[in-house]
Amino acid sequence: MNSQIRALAAASAHALVTGRKVAGLYDHAEKRERAIAAECRAPSLRGFDGDRQSAFGGTLPAIHDVGSGSGFTLAHEGGRTWGRDEASGTDFTVELRDGLVQIYDHAAAQWFSYDIREEDSGFGFVRG
Repeated sequence: MNSQIRALAAASAHALVTGRKVAGLYDHAEKRERAIAAECRAPSLRGFDGDRQSAFGGTLPAIHDVGSGSGFTLAHEGGRTWGRDEASGTDFTVELRDGLVQIYDHAAAQWFSYDIREEDSGFGFVRG
């Protein structure tokens, strides 16, 4: 699973689970802020990757990334959030805690962390 799709999935998962708009996120693995926005009004999710000037979105569970021509699935049920990257065929699991989104990439056998900045939270990242 490439880092770009992981970041889109992190923003999308936060929007889906919390119902709040994402205005950006900090990618701990790459040590940089990503200009990714997302919002969800289930079953629709839409977003924009400002770094690539590219839209993503769709009707859950299918999310299409215009920039890569690929996408991922994303589902949330019974307190569990998970998905699958179309391009790599990689499954992933998502955990949200206090403004931190963690994605477990099953192919890499590794966790990736993202601090989320919500639209109305000013310049700081959400924690708690």
